Amino acid sequence: MRLVIARCSVDYVGRLTAHLPMAPRLILVKADGSVSIHSDDRAFKPLNWMNPPCRLREEEGGWTVTHGKTGEQLILTIEEIMHDSAHELGVDPGLRKDGVEAHLQELLAEHIETLGDGWSLIRREYPTAIGPVDILCRDHLGGTVAVEIKRRGEIDGVEQLTRYLELLNRDPLIAPVKGVFAAQEIRPQARVLATDRGIGCVTLDYDALRGIERTDTLF
Repeated sequence: MRLVIARCSVDYVGRLTAHLPMAPRLILVKADGSVSIHSDDRAFKPLNWMNPPCRLREEEGGWTVTHGKTGEQLILTIEEIMHDSAHELGVDPGLRKDGVEAHLQELLAEHIETLGDGWSLIRREYPTAIGPVDILCRDHLGGTVAVEIKRRGEIDGVEQLTRYLELLNRDPLIAPVKGVFAAQEIRPQARVLATDRGIGCVTLDYDALRGIERTDTLF
């Protein structure tokens, strides 16, 4: 990973246009080729970014990042570079899930028909270059579906599934791959983002998956 802190402005040129005025920012260039621009707030979310496949061209006074398929560009006008370093992070071991989340994955794999009649499991923890997909399965039409499972469905879970889908859909042996975001509780903002990206949402009943019948008793 390359970390650059620079005073720069950023223009996104493509289907949409966006402009970030001149200011100090953090630029991340990852080993997968992605480039993202960050400020000192907004938590984890970048101000702007370009996902791979993309090509970075460095010239005096700026950078141009061009997407390999769409031709869209990030154009960085750099006034001053204050820091520039590269670091080898190696292969990430992946996110360790808590007990409930891991058990949800196991139960859903055992009862994959919860997602729909005629669905079948391909495998759990399907490996990718950026971490394992919780469940890879087939729907009733034989299409490939990647399932990301959370206890609480937040926006970052949708973003994680989006990255998996971008990668999986480059594999001609399984593409096209659709996505399903499954959780015990899905926040409204996460549901809106998932729907906008064509990702299905499923609310999981932990007790039902375990075969426990709920009874409401008044005392």
